[in-house]
Amino acid sequence: MTSVVRPTAAVSPAPDEDRPAGVRIGELSRRVGVSAELLRAWERRYQLLQPARSPKGYRLYSTQDEQRIRAMVDQLARGLSAAEAARVACRPGSTDDAYPVAARDDDDAAKRHYRALRNALDAYDESGAQLVFDRMLRELSLITVLRDIVMPYLAELGERWEHGTIDVAQEHFASNLLRGRLAGLALGWGQGVGPRAVIACPDGELHDLSLMVFGIALNRSGWRVTFLGNSTPVSDLHSAVRHLKPQVVVLAATSPSFFDAVADQLRDLAKQVPLVLAGTGATSQIVAATGLTALRGDPVTEALGLRVPAQPHAAGAGS
Repeated sequence: MTSVVRPTAAVSPAPDEDRPAGVRIGELSRRVGVSAELLRAWERRYQLLQPARSPKGYRLYSTQDEQRIRAMVDQLARGLSAAEAARVACRPGSTDDAYPVAARDDDDAAKRHYRALRNALDAYDESGAQLVFDRMLRELSLITVLRDIVMPYLAELGERWEHGTIDVAQEHFASNLLRGRLAGLALGWGQGVGPRAVIACPDGELHDLSLMVFGIALNRSGWRVTFLGNSTPVSDLHSAVRHLKPQVVVLAATSPSFFDAVADQLRDLAKQVPLVLAGTGATSQIVAATGLTALRGDPVTEALGLRVPAQPHAAGAGS
């Protein structure tokens, strides 16, 4: 993908000494919550990672590589561009214990606000929850609020509902309050002059709050966002694409069945516009079946790292 952030000179980290055997990129991705595709992009563009080679030629990533990724994600959460975040993360000493004091303070504040928000929502305390959200936005960056509080809360809310520890009324109360706050943060996200992304959930998928979070973070990275919401028939996206001429369409789903049901339509749409799948439904099997790209990390980090993909060749165009 082509970045919306102007490229800068790559910054190379200091060589790692006594490099351990390391792990492969799939395990590294699981540990840090960043997709393998994005990790490869950071390695290629910014030399953020310094993999060793196994005897069989596999790239192996060290603890130092993992620390630099975490430092970069922290800097992205503070609002730096990807190039700036890489420069900081690659700086000697950036992963030392003395470095992330402010980050630890943010972590402590995020945990405190998370508990307060959860308690207010569990108690149906709308005023209290609104006050907590206001305080979060005053004390933390928007990216930290979305990545470290809203997304973990939504995940926990879904798990609690599945396990029967909260009822439908509680889940709806919490979801609707958060939807209102996210809608406020999304105001104007379709305006501006940056590249445009159309984001939606396929037909039958009703859970779109994580997609809203993705769109808000994407907008803060310079994108214009057109949000179509839940249960959008893939066949209807052709009309939106013709009118809006977006640089990318992102479809998110919680189950692979939503993608599998429209696999042929997805392949057809990808001939018209770059199409990216997201969410837990974008499994490796779905990617293999459709030939599409997937975003598998957390929505906020993936949004901050999204770049404008190459446009598909028009049907019948000369090579």
